[in-house]
Amino acid sequence: MIDLKKLIAITILLLSILNAGEIILTGTVVSDGQKMIGSRYMGYVKKVYVKLGDKVKREDDLYEMESAEFDIMKTQANLMLEQSQIALEYWRDRLRVINKKKDKLKKKNNMAGFDWDDLEGQVENVKAMLESTKIMVKHAAEQVKQMAVVFNYLKMKAPADGVVVQKNIKVGDMVMPGMLTIMIVDTENLEIDVSLSESIIGKVKEGQRLAVKIPSINYRTVGTIHAIIPDANPMTHKIKMRVTFDKGKANIFPGMYAKVIIPDN
Repeated sequence: MIDLKKLIAITILLLSILNAGEIILTGTVVSDGQKMIGSRYMGYVKKVYVKLGDKVKREDDLYEMESAEFDIMKTQANLMLEQSQIALEYWRDRLRVINKKKDKLKKKNNMAGFDWDDLEGQVENVKAMLESTKIMVKHAAEQVKQMAVVFNYLKMKAPADGVVVQKNIKVGDMVMPGMLTIMIVDTENLEIDVSLSESIIGKVKEGQRLAVKIPSINYRTVGTIHAIIPDANPMTHKIKMRVTFDKGKANIFPGMYAKVIIPDN
């Protein structure tokens, strides 16, 4: 069902523009959210879970890599953690044995001639080894966690909801660090990108409401100037303008041709 209030507002705006004269500017529908997925590690593509045009949700699987380098690093990290944990248990048991022996000797009388300094020295040495091994276990555990983080880059997930508009990989491809693999765009939060000449910059301002038209589907609505941005190239004498609008349930996608109408008064 069409929103009656919205329809009336659009109609009034369009009529006021027709009565006052108009300046029609052309632009392009762009996405306010564009995500470019790249790789941080070198490896072969093991699986690809999406294809062009697929709609994805945040945390959906995109693709998975296999990396011999990562497998070696992961194995080494797990082995180091396992060995350091074994060593930690050994020194804990050793300390318990010495302390037990020490307690038994204290309960006995007439221990003349027994070298207590040597026993105390053994206790201190074992305690030192125990503390050193605890540090080794901590470092090894941190290394294993780092490998888990690396795994997140080998099994790439969607950082946000959107549609897959570019896919540069297939199973078996070699991926290099920094290579663009997949691009996702948000098709819900759309804007219109318009170039303005400096001669009409005085006729627009942020927050101003404008008539918007998508000619290919004969869609009309009212948009709002979201931002007015100086062009990066001063030689063009152009100003960029971004217009936000509500697409509703219309089939509007990034790249579509659009028009915005500025009252000429």
